[in-house]
Amino acid sequence: MFGGSTNSRTFSRRSIHGQVAHDLGMRIVSGAFPPESILPNEENFSTELKVSRTVFREAIKVLAAKNLVEPRPKTGTRVCAAKEWNMLDPDVLAWCFSTGPSINQARSLYEMRNIVEPAAAAMAAERADAAQLIKIEAALAAMEISEPDTDASINADLHFHQAIIEACGNDLLASLGYLIESALEHSFKLSIQRPGARKNSIPLHTAVFTAIKERNPEQAKTAMNVLLGEAWGDLEDVISELPDKKPKTDIS
Repeated sequence: MFGGSTNSRTFSRRSIHGQVAHDLGMRIVSGAFPPESILPNEENFSTELKVSRTVFREAIKVLAAKNLVEPRPKTGTRVCAAKEWNMLDPDVLAWCFSTGPSINQARSLYEMRNIVEPAAAAMAAERADAAQLIKIEAALAAMEISEPDTDASINADLHFHQAIIEACGNDLLASLGYLIESALEHSFKLSIQRPGARKNSIPLHTAVFTAIKERNPEQAKTAMNVLLGEAWGDLEDVISELPDKKPKTDIS
């Protein structure tokens, strides 16, 4: 269910045009192709990527659907400004975070989580059934036994947060949780680079689950706010220490 290249909600890279779309998408969000620039013409780019023109056109269609590019007759394919990108698209989120997010992009994700997840935790405390409580607890247990800086730990953390959103009993919120899944994964991979971050977060996750299990909505909301605040501090510190590459394009 979770995982960068195998995320079922991201565009498949098994096809050739999917691989080309992934490559071009990564270049765009990293700033290699800046906003308002025109991509190299179809013939030259197809030759560079060693694919047919048909494959290249299909990849461009994928990126256009995500509002990363705008094909224009005669003038070529324009790279869209970051404010035009579909930032709720799982691929766009994954590309932004896997290439090293700007602090503004990371803050945008945190602010969205801070709006959604505390409320979802409170709702889960009121609505979660026995099976859903078991699912949240199992994810927490997996976090506790996993090595801190491993995929298993990250997957368990993702399952924990996703299970809470699912347990709130709101299909729209559950869908939103799945949309940001890929960005969460990459943000977790960044935050665990801070020594002790994962280990220190276990008691905070435990506090959230305990409040949900005890049917205490206000405490669940408060505990989730504390957890997210600590997570943001870890992520902010890591991003501020990342080596500068190309200037990243911000959403704002």
